[in-house]
Amino acid sequence: MKTGTQKKPGKDIRTLNETRKIDKKSIIVLVIAALLFFGAFFWLHSEDIIKDTNDIFSPYSEDEIVEFEKATVNEIVKEDIEIDELIENAPVGMQELSVTVKSGRYKGENMTAFNYFGAYYGVPVEVGDGVTLTIKTHQDGEISATVYEFNRIPILGVIIAVFFVVVVIIGGTVGLKSLVGLVFTLLCLFSILIPVILKGYQPIPATFIICAYIALVCFTILGGVHRKTISAFLGTVSGALFAMIFGMIAQHFAKIDGLRLEDAEPLIQLKYNGGVVYIRGLLVASIIICALGAVMDVAMSISSALEEVHAANPSFDRKQLFRSGMNIGRDLVGTMTNTLILAFLGGEFTLMIFLYARDLTFYHMFSTAFISLETISGISSSIGMVLAIPLTAFISSTLIARDKH
Repeated sequence: MKTGTQKKPGKDIRTLNETRKIDKKSIIVLVIAALLFFGAFFWLHSEDIIKDTNDIFSPYSEDEIVEFEKATVNEIVKEDIEIDELIENAPVGMQELSVTVKSGRYKGENMTAFNYFGAYYGVPVEVGDGVTLTIKTHQDGEISATVYEFNRIPILGVIIAVFFVVVVIIGGTVGLKSLVGLVFTLLCLFSILIPVILKGYQPIPATFIICAYIALVCFTILGGVHRKTISAFLGTVSGALFAMIFGMIAQHFAKIDGLRLEDAEPLIQLKYNGGVVYIRGLLVASIIICALGAVMDVAMSISSALEEVHAANPSFDRKQLFRSGMNIGRDLVGTMTNTLILAFLGGEFTLMIFLYARDLTFYHMFSTAFISLETISGISSSIGMVLAIPLTAFISSTLIARDKH
């Protein structure tokens, strides 16, 4: 008498073939993505483009050469420090230092550097501390050096390492894949997107295309080319598109754009020096970037949940799966919306305290350019995230129902 159930060989072979097919598709996608990345990287960082950029932003002038280099403090020759009791006992003053340069043309040389600090710039340093120097070589050969900033790279490295360890311990293989995706995202933003914008391309379409590319690669790394990741990718692109459109409409009617961003002034100065950055589009570009993470999170949550619902209830049709996705999505709306809004407003918390201290009413406070910028950014990103829920639920339920037939 036979007990238990026997697996059908044909089914096992078919499943194995499907797995191999999925792996093959994933490899193809990642190889093509890598070729695109390296092609764009070498094009953007070619000698001609680097030369063009250096002509605009070069630290070299007829009178002096300005370089930023690493150094270590050997001795505090002299210091004059006072305590500002009004600003919570903040140290104010200067230090004359003997330092050893650790990089650049003066590597290994000892020189004198001055460190100026106050309540909101610079910090007093101690012997053995690492610093970044601003070294000016004047036309007559004289060299002057000042401390640009305390070297925080070692402690930041420790913090990042702790983060990586925690993610891998808790998340396992999935956590490791997410870290790979995070590193890739940062590479794309710093190595591709920023150079593209500095090259003079419109920031809104450039940001949208690169963010869609990032989402494609990250989802492929996390789950391969599978129905779940395809649904999450399409939902992410759709949500980011709606965030972009809403942001463009909102900035038009609010009569505000990237020129009013808090850090736009240095970019405006670059334009006077011959830069070709399109600053007006940077507000919406920042909205797309900020929305990307939240939209990816929501889209993957909905898509993954519907796959689990389908596995538990294979009889569910498209409408039932869509309804399940919407029910799951509604639970995400409250927390994710709060997260986005609070993240944006938290970035301007000190500004809100200052405006509130001036006895501005809430009406006038939120009418200011800076608060309006954060409000538009937060709401536009939230709109994209919320609309990604029905879009992902629809796409995922449609793909699942199609594959059942």
